Amino acid sequence: MVYSGFADRILKIDLSSASHEIESRGENFYRTYFGGRALVAYELLIGTLPDTDPLGPENVLVFACGVITGAPIGGTGRNSVGARSPLTGCYGDAEAGGYWGAELKGAGYDAIVITGRSENPVYIYINDDTVEFRNAAGLSGLATAEVEEIIKSETGERHVRVSQCGPAGEKLVRFACVVNDLRHFAGRCGMGAVMGSKNLRAVAVKGSGKVVPRDPELFNRVTEWLRKNHKKLAGGLHDMGTIATVEALNISGGLPTRNFKEGTFEGAGAIGGQALKERYLVSRGSCFACPVSCKREVEVGEPWKVNRVYGGPEYETAAALGSNCGVDDLAAVCKANELCNAYGLDSISTGAVISFAMECYEEGILNHGDTDGLDLRFGHAREMIELIGKIARREGIGDVLADGVRRAAKEFGKETNLLALEVKGQEIPMHEPRLKHGLGLGYAVSPTGADHCHNIHDTLYSKMTHFLKDLNPLGILEPLEASDLSEAKVRLFSYETAYRHFMDCALMCYFLPFDRSHMVDIVRSVTGWDTSLWELMKVGERALNLTRVFNIRSGFDAGDDCLPDRFFEPFDGGPLKGISVDRGKLEKAKTTYYQMMGWTAEDGIPGRAVLAELGISWSHRFLEKGNRPPRRNT
Repeated sequence: MVYSGFADRILKIDLSSASHEIESRGENFYRTYFGGRALVAYELLIGTLPDTDPLGPENVLVFACGVITGAPIGGTGRNSVGARSPLTGCYGDAEAGGYWGAELKGAGYDAIVITGRSENPVYIYINDDTVEFRNAAGLSGLATAEVEEIIKSETGERHVRVSQCGPAGEKLVRFACVVNDLRHFAGRCGMGAVMGSKNLRAVAVKGSGKVVPRDPELFNRVTEWLRKNHKKLAGGLHDMGTIATVEALNISGGLPTRNFKEGTFEGAGAIGGQALKERYLVSRGSCFACPVSCKREVEVGEPWKVNRVYGGPEYETAAALGSNCGVDDLAAVCKANELCNAYGLDSISTGAVISFAMECYEEGILNHGDTDGLDLRFGHAREMIELIGKIARREGIGDVLADGVRRAAKEFGKETNLLALEVKGQEIPMHEPRLKHGLGLGYAVSPTGADHCHNIHDTLYSKMTHFLKDLNPLGILEPLEASDLSEAKVRLFSYETAYRHFMDCALMCYFLPFDRSHMVDIVRSVTGWDTSLWELMKVGERALNLTRVFNIRSGFDAGDDCLPDRFFEPFDGGPLKGISVDRGKLEKAKTTYYQMMGWTAEDGIPGRAVLAELGISWSHRFLEKGNRPPRRNT
């Protein structure tokens, strides 16, 4: 089987009846939505109701590729996983790298749309046209590596690709992630818990097909450019990985430390990229067709044995379970990373709920009796590691923390609200809004709750860097300070985030050094479409508006587009001493953004005209008052 862009086959699975069917949408559907976020949002709008229980059988779970997924060039092995989020109650999705997405496209599917709930634990095995529902009762409670090995043995396919929810998903931990091939993660929004709620432990895929570009000459020009330039432009990622960001952000004063109380960490050098490279790095892993090979593989002997099969910590993990918990023990960070991967936990939210509990303990809100006897002061690595297991198994205090910081704060008492750092219920990623003020706007208005991926990182545009030059075709010509929240910054933010939403529809990795013209050429050469940057930007805008419609229909409004109070408080020390986000400027920027998007200035509701301009007039019916619940009581 050979595909160019899309297979025009969506696999619809009903777990309640253990049945499946194939649905075709036609070329115009794929050119409109591409895949990924836009396709997921489409399925959730037409397939769920405003009161759908995220952990109920009526929730829709979508695994989606994009139109360039599986093309033989770096960055195209990704897939998205989406559903109504059990962590936030709003639109939820996350993207994972590795090989699973390319394998699904090779099997001849653009997406899998899953409804219902299996009566007994199952995993789905897909081998081209064969779709089997297999008994997974014997997999319950097992670590992800054990499950992958059993599935490979049972299917007789050593190269089958396995996407699974892990034991944390089975226990309905609200920030359980979806794990691809043990070391690639659709980490955010609790998609693993949705899998667990459906009694679906894994989806294993083997495909014999391949993607062949329609314009091989143009495609080969791009691949040749990547071959010649990836070492120069992305060699640092290969050498050090994203964990090198620990030292860089510490220097700038924007490294989240002790639950974001501080922006510098005295132990940053001990948990950063150079230390990992020198002490525990044994190899570098990769994703489908990618020459960069940025993934870490580590081994630790003492005091905690860490298996390289689970990869190694990236930046977000090192900050969330390192500096933000006050832990400067790199071996402990590696062990914490292994446990998150083995249990199927989002390492960002895991670190965030632990740092929240640590601050509550230090403030005297929690005591030994509340913490099952754990001394949860900042910097206590052994207690942090023990707490990860308690969260994954929902034991003791771990049962409370497994529901996320917003729900835990309600359980612990109102005095903890200021310590619970989240947006719409999702924990803050490891990037500091007091360093990057536009990023703070991005946290506030993100459709998934706080997110650092479909966002801007202001420091990249504060000088005439290649990041800024790449925005020149969109008319963004001048650098802006990282603390700027002017109309010009909102314009930059709106353009850049629309493009990032497109990238999450196409499912292209952010870390490949392609500029916007390369992306146009990749899409053009793979699909054969006479496309343009303008069309790609519209895909991103379309996806963003569909997610906004979903959230408005679910009872969210402008009041949910906010930041935790901590970020309006200045730092007491460090390079950013005295710096905070200005609440008034943020609110003004939010209103300006709404207006730039064609949304109502007061409530951020997409107008009929902008939906029509994007070709999604059909979605406006979900915004009519009779189809919307009253404002949520958060």
